[in-house]
Formats: sequence, C-alpha cells, structure tokens
Amino acid sequence: EYSKLALVSPTGEQYDCLLKDLQARTEEGSGETIYVVGAGSDGGDYGLDEKDMAASVATVQSLCKQIDADLVLLRERRESGGRVRDYLIRRRVPENDFLEVRVAVVGNVDAGKSTLLGVLTHGELDNGRGFARQKLFRHKHELESGRTSSVGNDILGFDQQGAVVNQPDSHGGGLDWTRICQRSSKVITFIDLAGHEKYLKTTVFGMTGHLPDFCMLMVGSNAGIIGMTKEHLGLALALNVPVFVVVTKIDMCPANILQETLKLLQRLLKSPGCRKIPILVQNNDDVIVTASNFSSERMCPIFQISNVTGENMDLLKMFLNLLSSRSTFKDDEPAEFQIDDTYSVPGVGTVVSGTTLRGWIRLNETLLLGPDPLGVFIPITVKSIHRKRMPVKEVRGGQTASFALKKIKRSAIRKGMVMVSPRLCPQASWEFEAEILVLHHPTTISPRYQAMVHCGSIRQTATILSMSKECLRTGDKASVHFRFIKTPEYLHTDRRLVFREGRTKAIGTITKLLQAKPQAKTQSARKAASQGDAANEDAASAGSGSQSQQVRLHDM
Repeated sequence: EYSKLALVSPTGEQYDCLLKDLQARTEEGSGETIYVVGAGSDGGDYGLDEKDMAASVATVQSLCKQIDADLVLLRERRESGGRVRDYLIRRRVPENDFLEVRVAVVGNVDAGKSTLLGVLTHGELDNGRGFARQKLFRHKHELESGRTSSVGNDILGFDQQGAVVNQPDSHGGGLDWTRICQRSSKVITFIDLAGHEKYLKTTVFGMTGHLPDFCMLMVGSNAGIIGMTKEHLGLALALNVPVFVVVTKIDMCPANILQETLKLLQRLLKSPGCRKIPILVQNNDDVIVTASNFSSERMCPIFQISNVTGENMDLLKMFLNLLSSRSTFKDDEPAEFQIDDTYSVPGVGTVVSGTTLRGWIRLNETLLLGPDPLGVFIPITVKSIHRKRMPVKEVRGGQTASFALKKIKRSAIRKGMVMVSPRLCPQASWEFEAEILVLHHPTTISPRYQAMVHCGSIRQTATILSMSKECLRTGDKASVHFRFIKTPEYLHTDRRLVFREGRTKAIGTITKLLQAKPQAKTQSARKAASQGDAANEDAASAGSGSQSQQVRLHDM
C-alpha cells in the first residue's frame, strides 16, 4: 500500500519501486496506462494541495523519461483533500511502428455502422442520405444497395497526445493509410461487419478470423433492439470479446423512443446471459472511468451519438484513444500467422493477409505454409511485409499484416491455412474433440449431424462422430468428437469455436486433437490433389455454398 504523498519526494529506493510498478503497468497495457496522481491506495482522503501536486507531477514526469513515455493530462478534479489528476502515460513508439487495437463493428442492418466509420475516419459529418458511408464500400453492389456484404477495414490514427491524425485527400476523399500510420502512435482498426442476416456467415468469420480486441455494438435509436442485434451480442459474449454499445441517430429520434430503446438495452445487458453493468456515458469523467475498467471488468459503456450533428462524437473518440490492446504476447515464442484472405497482385504475385498470433516474423524468413488437402506443410519465403499498406521489416504477435510470398500460386492457398515457424513441427488434424454448449437448435442434434465449424480463420463443415450424450438440445453441454469433411486443419487445444448451420448455433472449446486419418478421406484428397489447382480455386470460391447444400440434403 502507498499513500497519496508517495510521489512527492521519494527516496532512491521508493523511486525504483515506483519505476518498476510503472513499467509493469505499461507492459500490461501494451505500452500505455492511466495513472492517477493524488489518490493513494491506503484509503485516506483523496487530493493534494498545489505544492505537493507540482512535486508529484515532476516525479511522474521523470519516471516517464526513464521509460521513454509521454504524459498527457486527461482530467483534474477537486476532492475533499485537494486536487486529483488522471494522466495517460503512453510509450513513445519508434518511427513506422504503432500500437494496434482491433474493434469489430456489429449491429443490425441500418444501424448506421458504415456511416459512423465514415464519419470517424474521414472527419466529415453525414448528410443523412448515405454520404459518409460511400467511402467505405468495397463492391459495386454495396454502393447500389447501401448494404455491407463483405468484411471491410478502416483505420483511425491517434498521435501521442491523443489527437486524431486522419486527414482525407482534399480532392479524392481517399485516406492515405501509410501517412496515417507514420504519424500515429496508436491505430484503431475497425472491422466493419455485415448486419444483414443473409451475411451471418461473413460476420461470424469476421469475429473469429480477425481476432478483434473489442466489439462495438451499434443500435439505431429509432429501430431499437431488433433482428441481428442479439445474435451479434451473443456472438461477442461467446467469444469473450468485451462489448461497448453505440446508440446512433439520436438527432432524428423522438425522446420517448430513445428512452424506450435505452431501457430495453440496459435490461438486455443486465439479463442473466450477459451480466454486464451498463453505464450511460455523459461526460469526460465517465469516459475515463469506463475506459480504465473496460477490458477487465464487466462494465459496458453506452454512447449516444448522431452522425449528422456530430453530438457526443468527441466522447467516443476519447474512449477509443484510451482503449489498450487486450492481447498479451511473448516475443520469444515460435512464430504463427493465420491467413484470412489471399490476393493476386500484378507484378508482386501471391499476397496473403491475416493476423500474427504469436512470435516475430521477419523479412526473407522461411516459414511452413499449410496444411494442404493431404495435411502437408511446405516451406515458403516471405518476400515483403506490409502493415496497413505500409512496408515494414518485421511484425510481431497481435499485429495484422500482409505478406508477399515467393513461388506459389494463389490457388494453392485458402483461408484457414497457417504459416508457422519450423520449430513448431506442425501437424494437421482430421478429427478433434470439443466441449460444446448448444445456444440454439430447433430440434435435437445426434451423431452424423453436419455443420460449419468456425475456429480462428478456419471455416469448414464437420461431422459429429460421437457425443458424450445421446442427443443434444438447446442449452445442453457435452463433449463431442468431430471430423472435418474436406481437408485437415491446423488446430490448437483451448481455441474457441463456433458451430453453426442455419439457425443452429453452438459454442465450445477444443479439448483434444486426434491425428487419425480416415482412409476414404485420403483417397478423395489424393484425387483432389491430382486434379490440380483449378478444382481448389473453384472449391474455395464456392466452398461454403456447396457445403451448406450438402448439409441441407443430409437433413432432409
């Protein structure tokens, strides 16, 4: 325990203790922490007079110098014993490096997800007729229907002081990602997911494959909690992703309907399934309290904003600036990278994008890519590395990146493959066991049932071979033995998985990997391999569609 005067004039020994404490805290918050000056942990009354405050701040500044960090004042408040100040301490990052926080954006169709991202990242307010969101769409059909159908990406950069650095082109309105990353010490990556039920598959993939740190649930204040809102909230809770809520369109919503929506929302968050503590964010103090307790606690901040008038937008930006990445990574682990998309770039060749799960990956390093339909891993060299369209020499655990690869066709790579360090001696698994909890199923699940398994960036249909119970209904827990139907995959124990088919949903954790290779499977895989890459490419594009048709035939 320490008193509020601990920072005033510490002895050499106390100073070392304070330094160790601060280092540990910034380490834990991946390079940043919120530091309170004037409040001890010994339960005395809070607050310092001017002289002590000045001395304490000088101490904190010298501590920050030691660890090469910047000190930014967040707020000052008066307490019974004097003043209390909250500071954001953020480590200086080397040129061309930045902290990265990934936020998945979910919510029902028409909740204003793409519009909010357009306003946040381009700094221009919406006109109420879809002006802001046009900058985010990736496909022609999205522009025409105004609906997001693919997983979109957008970034928001903050500098050391917490100011937004995004400045779109004056004529094209495009964002120069490289410039944003060079000027930012922290970049928030928004993963814009599709709200429409038709695209649930894509949304589940975005939540499992892109490993978001946090989830931003959007609710249109005039529509309320409808459609996919609960599905998306349930998905975030199932994957243990902390959620904060943004209620949009408050400029056009009658007060009584807004109150009704907020009441329903708070009831939903307090319900036994969620057990969150909803907090309506009204001012800067609320932002600081919720941001510092957000990732560990059950707090769920609720923001009310308007994309047209820009009301409360500064509170949301301040909150995003204070979020720190949840994922902690050890640097000395062997490298592992999961692939969630492939491209063929003219003049460059095959490019894969995804998330580094752990370890370091450096330029010209040789990694193992796989598993292919036979479960084999092949050595491959990394030709160039980009982070957010900016060339870098290395990436480490927790960062998203894209790699250009040497001597391989795009058709030989599919989503769900991994690139790992040869030290890991990777093995592909056909079968695995998992502890499953059925969230929803219209009838019963019995052996030989087939559905899609999502685990990280893997998505493939799997068959249930055996279960610890005879049949499963909604709400049941059991240990289940699965087998993939098409190709083996690279799995870990303790990974979360989502199991779905139509309206059926189950979540679980992998408990055991089994190497057994079914004989029939290897023959069909051999055939697939001999038919060459063309079949692979077709299968990749039509993969999920054809699988769900097979499943439906089984059910009939």
